[in-house]
Amino acid sequence: MTPAAGGAVRTATDSPMGGGVEFYLGTHQPGWLSWAMVPLFVSDRRLRHYRRLPRAQTAWALDSGGFTELSTQGSWDQGPTPRQYVDSVRRYRDEIGCLAWAAPQDWMWEPWILAKTGRTVAVHQRRTVDNYLQLRDLAPDLPFVPVIQGWRHDDYLTCAELDTATGGDLNAAPVVGLGSVCRRQASGEAAHIVNGLRAIGIDRLHGFGIKVLGLRRYGQRLASVDSMAWSDAARRTAALPGCTHRSCQNCPRFALAWRSAVVAAIPSHEPLTLFDVGRGSRRDSGWCTA
Repeated sequence: MTPAAGGAVRTATDSPMGGGVEFYLGTHQPGWLSWAMVPLFVSDRRLRHYRRLPRAQTAWALDSGGFTELSTQGSWDQGPTPRQYVDSVRRYRDEIGCLAWAAPQDWMWEPWILAKTGRTVAVHQRRTVDNYLQLRDLAPDLPFVPVIQGWRHDDYLTCAELDTATGGDLNAAPVVGLGSVCRRQASGEAAHIVNGLRAIGIDRLHGFGIKVLGLRRYGQRLASVDSMAWSDAARRTAALPGCTHRSCQNCPRFALAWRSAVVAAIPSHEPLTLFDVGRGSRRDSGWCTA
């Protein structure tokens, strides 16, 4: 697959999910940025060691890699400092282009993550908020977005209040990340959290790592989502007809087909307000002017 010629490239997004929810396809292959025609979600952990970066043909968002950092190291001490992260994000914006937004170096609250870090919920909450504010102060020109972390419904409301009390204007952010919900999609709790945040006026939510069940339950209540569940699905199934590899876990053909099927399965609903990715007010944020 190769990108279309010319500077402006339109994303082949099937039809926008649920009347307007943006779907970022997660990938651990940064090279996809050079040809992909759908919005992508790529981790800093995959990009930071590249000497030569791909030039994006579509809008994409940056994951800080926080879950991997905390689950393996127990802290951000071995990862990039905020200043180093800022330098990387500025490089991605300038060299890759089309960066819609970047996640902060947040501290998620899953019980097993807390056990790994040995810190309290309150510490994770404060560090998540403080990091976003620090990144924003270090680089007001970069599109960092706040993330609300928690585990129970009231945790998220408390985190939102802390953000607001310390100067984080959630209503001004292009999108607000919703963390620590991707592994609790079999219950109605995640939907309850989404509805609770929307009830206090936070309606431009991005759901990190939302899988199919969660999308069917509450995806229509979000402004955007990302998912890389296609890779796990590919590991459990035979390779697609015509593919010569043993598994499609790294296969763009499988990933795009999976994405199309997921988008088609999302229930329709009333249109939601889309966030502005900085390139006008087009409903399809996959447009990118290189």
